[in-house]
Amino acid sequence: MEYVLRFIVGGFVVVAFAALAEVLRPKSFAGLFGAAPSVALATLALAFGKHGADYVAVQARSMALGALAFALFSLLVCQLIMRLNWSALAAASASLLIWFVAAFGLEQALIG
Repeated sequence: MEYVLRFIVGGFVVVAFAALAEVLRPKSFAGLFGAAPSVALATLALAFGKHGADYVAVQARSMALGALAFALFSLLVCQLIMRLNWSALAAASASLLIWFVAAFGLEQALIG
């Protein structure tokens, strides 16, 4: 039953974000609002119903820190590709370690 509810809530939130993406310009923003935010919100809504607010607060903070670490990863990948002419695979592979260190470092800095 939980999977059915997750499917319904997730679908509703995806539709809501898709509608938001339709009104935003430029259209390149549409991809930003397609999947990740809607899945995150659906997951947090279901977690709230099952585990409560304290659990959801920890999960939401972890998602935000992961997003910051991913932004650093993305910036580094872009720089390696544009400035050093690395292939996308090499740049992403090399930057993965930075993403892990940043994500876990931020988490430890806030809770440790």
